[in-house]
Amino acid sequence: MSDTEKTKAQAEQAKGKEALGRMTGNQRMTADGHADQAKGNARQAKEDVKDTFRHH
Repeated sequence: MSDTEKTKAQAEQAKGKEALGRMTGNQRMTADGHADQAKGNARQAKEDVKDTFRHH
C-alpha cells in the first residue's frame, strides 16, 4: 500500500470516527475523529511539500 493510499484510508477512518461520535452523541469520539482528520491533513501537506522539492 502506497503512502497516498494509507493517508486516504486513515482520512476515511477519521471521518467515520467523527460521524459515529455524532450519531451516538459521543462528544469525545467526535473530537477524536476531528483531531485525527487535522493530523492527516498536516501529514498530507508535509508529503506534498516533500514531493514538490523532490520533483524540482
